[in-house]
Amino acid sequence: MMKTKLAILVLGAVLLSATGAGAIELKFPPPDFQTPYGLPDLYNPPPAAGFGWWDTVILFGALSLATWFVFKSRSRRGLFLLSIFSVAFFGFYRRGCICPVGSTQNVMAATFIPDVGVSAIIVSFFVLPLLFSLFFGRVFCASVCPLGAMQELVAIAPIRISPALERVLGLGKYLYLGLATLGVATGAGFLICRYDPFVGIWRMGHSFNMLLAGGAILLLGVFVARPYCRFLCPYGVLLGWMSRFSKWHLDIPPSPCVSCRLCEDSCPYNAIDMPTPEHLVEDPETGKRRIRAYVFLSPAIILAGAFGGYMMHEPLSRLHPTVQLSERVAAEDLAIYQEEILESETFRAGDQTTAELHAEALAIRGSFKKGGAWLGAFMALIICLKLIGLSIVKKRDIFTPHKETCFSCGRCYPYCPVEEAGATT
Repeated sequence: MMKTKLAILVLGAVLLSATGAGAIELKFPPPDFQTPYGLPDLYNPPPAAGFGWWDTVILFGALSLATWFVFKSRSRRGLFLLSIFSVAFFGFYRRGCICPVGSTQNVMAATFIPDVGVSAIIVSFFVLPLLFSLFFGRVFCASVCPLGAMQELVAIAPIRISPALERVLGLGKYLYLGLATLGVATGAGFLICRYDPFVGIWRMGHSFNMLLAGGAILLLGVFVARPYCRFLCPYGVLLGWMSRFSKWHLDIPPSPCVSCRLCEDSCPYNAIDMPTPEHLVEDPETGKRRIRAYVFLSPAIILAGAFGGYMMHEPLSRLHPTVQLSERVAAEDLAIYQEEILESETFRAGDQTTAELHAEALAIRGSFKKGGAWLGAFMALIICLKLIGLSIVKKRDIFTPHKETCFSCGRCYPYCPVEEAGATT
């Protein structure tokens, strides 16, 4: 009951903030174009003023506490209370920055852009959750990540979707990771921060559309648990890869399974692998033949994906603000738009000519040809690997959390009779 009331209050506050977003969308007066003016850097926003290394210490402490709740005390209540802390501190108090999800872009920028560095604090935020995932599974997702914690708090009536639909929608997070990498490599900016719907909730000052998107995701999250985490989070891809090789991982139950299937009903994430029915067990050679066929076809599929990405370079290039501005200025010059927007007005007040702007945009579009091809090849590779992974039906005798997709949330703990029996002895 406490969880339900809290979730309703949180969701109500978010939706109310979204309805009032029009009043706070412009927090500063328009610029005076009679004096020199430059647009603020909206695409690489600086982190909020922080505590320095204390931020890292608090993150490490929260990860350690989550690990304790998952493995030692096996406490769903403890994870729930830690989720409240994460939303309050990493979310509203720290305003969502710095965060491991966004720090992915800082690491990318230091990799792709010459002379761009990254602070040790940001690196620590990027690396620490990955290291914990490598050893203990996705304990960061359990209750430390404010994005995941917020969604976990509002998931009061979750339904399960089919595993097939889960796999298809799950490709979204790989696409988002690829687009974020493309954005950094081509200078389009930090797309994760630009389109993060939760930043507007933490700061109560984003555009109306992004606040509305955040409210919509939380509203959807009441019934489809953690939609952002499962289908969009780019950092979740890296956490899942680390968790797949984790040395220790949440298990259910802590003693022999009685196959009551209650844990299956308790998990809305399709993150529990069920025992293999006898009629699905097949000759291993059948699966091996499928694997050989997919491996043989993979180069052609990847080449097709690269070609498709190359052909998409024109719409992909519109992620870049310079290309957007060039197209807007051209449309205004052709009287397609009768009024200027802030960006075009700022440009016309500057020294750069229209011809120079269009030439710069043309060069940027060229960089998206190569980047789009790499993005298409990456997505095709992921699809091939997914098909190969489904080629063999593995024999399982007990209910087991799927290491890559399990959020270590502990939802299954209260439902397991063996868990309860162990707690009372």
